[in-house]
Amino acid sequence: MSVKFSRDVKKQSKILTYFLCAADGKHVDVTGLQLPGVLDDIFAYTGPLGAVFREDSVSLHLWAPTAQDVSVCFFDGPAGPVLETVQLKESNGVWSVTGPREWENRYYLYEVDVYHPTKAQVLKCLAGDPYARGLSANGARTWLVDINNETLKPASWDELADEKPKLDSFSDITIYELHIRDFSFHFAGVDDIKSNWKFVDECKLATFPPGSDMQQEAVVAIQEEDPYNWGYNPVLWGVPKGSYASDPDGPSRIIEYRQMVQALNRIGLRVVMDVVYNHLDSSGPCGISSVLDKIVPGYYVRRDTNGQIENSAAMNNTASEHFMVDRLIVDDLLNWAVNYKIDGFRFDLMGHIMKHTMMRAKAALQSLTRDAHGVDGSKIYLYGEGWDFAEVARNQRGINGSQLNMSGTGIGSFNDRIRDAVNGGNPFGNPLQQGFNTGLFLEPNGFYQGNEADTRRSLATYADQIQIGLAGNLRDYVLITHTGETKKGSEIHTFDGLPVGYTSSPIEIINYVSAHDNETLFDVISVKTPMNLSVDERCRINHLASSMMALSQGIPFFHAGDEILRSKSIDRDSYNSGDWFNKLDFTYETNNWGVGLPPSEKNEDNWPLMKPRLENPSFKPAKGHILAALDSFVDILKIRYSSPLFRLSTASDIKQRVHFHNTGPSSVPGVIVMGIEDARDEKPEMAQLDANFSYVVTVFNVCPHEVSMDIPALASMRLELHPVQVNSSDALVGKSVYEAATGRFTVPRRTVSVFVEPRC
Repeated sequence: MSVKFSRDVKKQSKILTYFLCAADGKHVDVTGLQLPGVLDDIFAYTGPLGAVFREDSVSLHLWAPTAQDVSVCFFDGPAGPVLETVQLKESNGVWSVTGPREWENRYYLYEVDVYHPTKAQVLKCLAGDPYARGLSANGARTWLVDINNETLKPASWDELADEKPKLDSFSDITIYELHIRDFSFHFAGVDDIKSNWKFVDECKLATFPPGSDMQQEAVVAIQEEDPYNWGYNPVLWGVPKGSYASDPDGPSRIIEYRQMVQALNRIGLRVVMDVVYNHLDSSGPCGISSVLDKIVPGYYVRRDTNGQIENSAAMNNTASEHFMVDRLIVDDLLNWAVNYKIDGFRFDLMGHIMKHTMMRAKAALQSLTRDAHGVDGSKIYLYGEGWDFAEVARNQRGINGSQLNMSGTGIGSFNDRIRDAVNGGNPFGNPLQQGFNTGLFLEPNGFYQGNEADTRRSLATYADQIQIGLAGNLRDYVLITHTGETKKGSEIHTFDGLPVGYTSSPIEIINYVSAHDNETLFDVISVKTPMNLSVDERCRINHLASSMMALSQGIPFFHAGDEILRSKSIDRDSYNSGDWFNKLDFTYETNNWGVGLPPSEKNEDNWPLMKPRLENPSFKPAKGHILAALDSFVDILKIRYSSPLFRLSTASDIKQRVHFHNTGPSSVPGVIVMGIEDARDEKPEMAQLDANFSYVVTVFNVCPHEVSMDIPALASMRLELHPVQVNSSDALVGKSVYEAATGRFTVPRRTVSVFVEPRC
């Protein structure tokens, strides 16, 4: 065999192919070379991109090193005809042009003549500006806008840094994940023109039985034309989504997004934005939602060894290992931080982004200052989904932003270890698998998970995983495990063989039991617990799970609605399930349980499991249940913020102060006892953190019965029930008792009780 190359070079356009030939010279195979590495070596660029505004001129800059020709087409408004076409000039792969300031507020597209490998020919592609800061409806055209124009700023916008809610440490953060329908950027899948939207007849759907498939049929029939979609189909990253604006053309989306951030900050909330840099909605030379791949074909997307685009991140995976993709991501984050004053970023599929990109992003954001940028970058928090799978797994494309790799970075990742231990199984296994909180060993649901000895051992294993999570998921935290062995967090493993503890700091862990992905917490509990369990007990289990997150070291994370028993009628992937299945009722009349079988695409296999539960009226909470759940949730957050001991900011503090009791082979199943100590007479060498409490003991009892246990190490203390719980509306909490003589704790069924030692 021999390899022959053919090459056609015109300007900066390079068409490279290779032919695999047999000994007789006949072609056996042919493929295109992947050029990103070549482009990075020759054309990596750090100068200006997008629009640059000066007092009397505007210049445009587009990185397009493989293009043969580039022009900018200016249009008469967002939908009018072409006004003029202006040629750009190329220098080392960057095409640019300078024109009069009168260009400002024009709508434009780039016309790029470029070889596109999908068509194997040079094509003329119309594309938006990757660095656009404004758009017309549905991103049909980019809008040439000076984002710093005073007319686009709400009153006092430049002083917003002085109004931001106080944040002394990232460990003080609690994250509440509100739906992307309410907070978003530009993506495909929802029409920006509201007159085109279609809606289901909710009054009619309400007449169908709770286990009917008629509701989902009506929702699915219009799901591509209704106003609902999570928006994980990005087109242009740097512009807010037009469907949420009063007018998708012009300045409304910019002004209104800024007003939203400002209003949230003023009521005491910081704003985190979910960013999707791991994939694009479209690629190829055609289609309005393909932008980057029209400008530099094949560069921004990640390909496999056969030259096909990788789709493991949903579709059209991006390749941050390429220099200009990495740069675009960092530049975009700076845009949102500076121009919209976003307080934090949640990275979708962070494991599909390279670690060096994440570190560059963190450094760039933290370099922002109030004086120079109107932003305190040291307060911007980064976290994401550190899943390690598909083509990036095990660092196959470079060191990626996966959980284990992010240790020591100060960037957070979601803790699926504590999620799965609390709930049981994982989101991709059998939905009936039980966990620590949902009845494993203690109250079996009929799904076989082993004999009694097996399930007791599994329950104890889950307890070890939860305790490491409660201690910030530190890899070096030492725990006496259920076997009696003393192990570090990194030496304790999940059932899949992964290390449980993997962080170097508590600010690197996001502890959660539910998120917008997969079923809601209430739905998970309703499926995994026994059919005959009362709704009152399911509500208690819901609160126990939230309490474990709220009282853990690290950063607790809650899916919007966890606190009001939110249901999606057991939908496991509601990204396009409309308002019907995603409804949040803040009148507290309903939690949205039993509104029909969820859409068939992701759920039909489990309809037989769902139907009897949805049709059983005993599963549905009443308004009183919802209000009680809300009261309990507020109480547990009050407890978290009543003491800095629940929000330790360093690994050394956690290792020194956090201790677990009821451990080892003789531990009582279903009970976790966590003590956190501060400076006391017995520990004069310890720095004092809490002015009110010198010791805190939290008892999590997930058993369906009251538990009493003696803990001699905690005897003779002056512990009393936390004042918030003394006044709790939950009658069972008030029955929690501590007896100093023996160190006996008595805690009612399915209850979390917090005892404190007040300072004299």
